[in-house]
Amino acid sequence: MVKRVQVLLALIAIAYGSQLRAAAAPQGEWILLVGGVSMHQWEQYKAEPHDHWWANFVHAARLRTEQLRAQLGPDALITWLVYKPAYMARSKQDGMDLIALINSVRDKYNLHLVYFNKGGDVIDYLNNGQPRDRLKVAGFEYFGHSNRACFMFDYSNVIDSSAKAWLHEKEFGQINRNVFAKSAFVKSWGCHTGEEMSAYWRRATGTRMWGALGKTQYMSEELPILTSEGGKWVN
Repeated sequence: MVKRVQVLLALIAIAYGSQLRAAAAPQGEWILLVGGVSMHQWEQYKAEPHDHWWANFVHAARLRTEQLRAQLGPDALITWLVYKPAYMARSKQDGMDLIALINSVRDKYNLHLVYFNKGGDVIDYLNNGQPRDRLKVAGFEYFGHSNRACFMFDYSNVIDSSAKAWLHEKEFGQINRNVFAKSAFVKSWGCHTGEEMSAYWRRATGTRMWGALGKTQYMSEELPILTSEGGKWVN
């Protein structure tokens, strides 16, 4: 009898905790920014090649979307901003229609899916993609390649170990800081962004961005993890 009561109390505590987490989440639009993957032609001879799987970042965003749906409910506005050119190029390499597969994730999770072609498109969506006087950005998270100074949307996709499409920390000032909800959650799941970018982001937007000290590793059944010695999440 005592054991059953303990189990019941534990279940109530879990349910109550979930309600508190949902209540604590700011209201508004949650944006997941998904960068592109590398190409085999540039990575095949590297000791540690990137992106063996085309869905390296898409799958991580999907796992995060499942968490958000459980927390925010089925009708909350979750938007994916996906760098389309990289997946078009990777489609040709892999002989698969990757855009159709990404669209299927949209349909399954009731997402607002927006494809973009350059870093300026991301800034434009943040500022003008919704009526920001009424619908603030409650969350903004990045899944993709990065270094300490920028999100690299096509790293090793067009040019070996480099990028032609990015969002640089010095461009953050173009983001209207009034688009964010109070206590908005912002996180980059890419490598190194806690080393410099987080500070630029806070000065430009007034919100804190969680970023990694060191490298991150994208996983198959969990969100990206820290892999550098002494690595940690900072904001």
